[in-house]
Amino acid sequence: MMTFQSRLRQTRRTLLVVAAGTALAAGALAVSTAPQARAAGQGPCDIYAAGGTPCVAAHSTTRALYGAYNGPLYQVRRASDNATINISPLSAGGVANAAAQDSFCAGTSCVITEIFDQSGRGNNLTDAPGGGAAGGPDNLANATAARITVGGHEAYGVFVAPGTGYRDDSTNGIATGDNPEGEYAIFDGTHFNGGCCFDYGNAETNNNDDGNGTMEAISFGNIRVWGFGSGNGPWVMADLENGLFAADHLGLSTNDPTTNFRFTTAVVKGQPGNFAIRGGNAQSGGLSTFWNGGRPSPGYNPMHKQGAIILGIGGDNSKGAQGTFYEGVMTSGFPSDATENSVQANIVAAGYNTGGGGGTTGPITSGVNSAKCVDDSAGSTANGNKIQMWDCQSGNPNQQWTVEPDGTLQVFGKCMDITGANFSNGTLIELWDCNGGTNQQWHAQNGTLVNPASGKCLDDPASNTANGTQLELWTCNGGNNQKWTVP
Repeated sequence: MMTFQSRLRQTRRTLLVVAAGTALAAGALAVSTAPQARAAGQGPCDIYAAGGTPCVAAHSTTRALYGAYNGPLYQVRRASDNATINISPLSAGGVANAAAQDSFCAGTSCVITEIFDQSGRGNNLTDAPGGGAAGGPDNLANATAARITVGGHEAYGVFVAPGTGYRDDSTNGIATGDNPEGEYAIFDGTHFNGGCCFDYGNAETNNNDDGNGTMEAISFGNIRVWGFGSGNGPWVMADLENGLFAADHLGLSTNDPTTNFRFTTAVVKGQPGNFAIRGGNAQSGGLSTFWNGGRPSPGYNPMHKQGAIILGIGGDNSKGAQGTFYEGVMTSGFPSDATENSVQANIVAAGYNTGGGGGTTGPITSGVNSAKCVDDSAGSTANGNKIQMWDCQSGNPNQQWTVEPDGTLQVFGKCMDITGANFSNGTLIELWDCNGGTNQQWHAQNGTLVNPASGKCLDDPASNTANGTQLELWTCNGGNNQKWTVP
């Protein structure tokens, strides 16, 4: 997304999220009735095809989107030797074989180099080149930073930090001009910011801002420069170029509510003279319609879509946004609400959940000051990164800890670790690859977090809650600086 005004360019810079939105609020134009039941063995793209609007692009790092698909989902590259491996479903139509990635990336780091198009049209996503708003090529996503489960099986999403982006400028079958299309994506509704622009969908083929109506993509975040919804955000919006739209005008649209489900379904679709925005909880329930009406003016009717595909960036390579993507498709034709409701039922049945073992995710707050949280410094996933105290910031992924059934505390798919398995008082707490060590085990006991191997507690040294204070191991003493509220 790009505007010609320098003032608006300035606002694209990444903003730290300081407030989470409320849950999906009232104000939707319509809420769907109970979704249609899905047939056994179907994926979302089978449902779209049955509705007469087949997928022309289908991307996911978590699962197959066709019931019969057993090809590669994505490719990762490891840092130790630059070798690559393609990750495929465990079985046709199934969840990604995350264990293959875990084995391949053990002892090193990996990035996602390519996300394959399951539609057979070859619309694969690779690192985005430079564009009119920002140079490139863009960064690639850390392959282990968005660990979840789907149907009880481990899987990984695409964790987009500012500066990360994927693109395909030479596509096959994607809508151009004013031709109709539909798009849906599943995002992490707690991972967003006010930067421009976390998008998935149709964009310019030359990586520049080519004017009003040259894009039609799903956008997700809480930027207020153009259109926006009610509450604090994030909002599901349509990026139509030179504007993020929550309705047919810029500015506030009260019918577009804050939508911050942990797994959020986001839908944008367009046809001549009309576009629609829908959203819902990818773990339960149906879809709500936030807008279904005329297009903005001037320059958006007719549309001038060019047919590139972007993920995590704006059409001109604006890359100040952040978010997490799990799956998404683009269709030929304008899908009916009934078709989308059936797709939503399929998504819910897939069983998206947090954590590699289905554990609970959220902030860990201090017993000294409940406004302070346990934080992974700067959101780095490097081994040895310090675990520190920091102001609690709703939606900040650095503070989203998953309490796993195996006794680990995890963020970005890595573990809270006692440095060097040294159980002496004062040993610093860090982030490290999960390895099953006893120095990565924590047990919630009477408000404390105890490491069973040492019998010692997670400790805020001298009750110092100043931002940046690194946590340590210390003999349990009942102090408030060893008290923690866990998810």
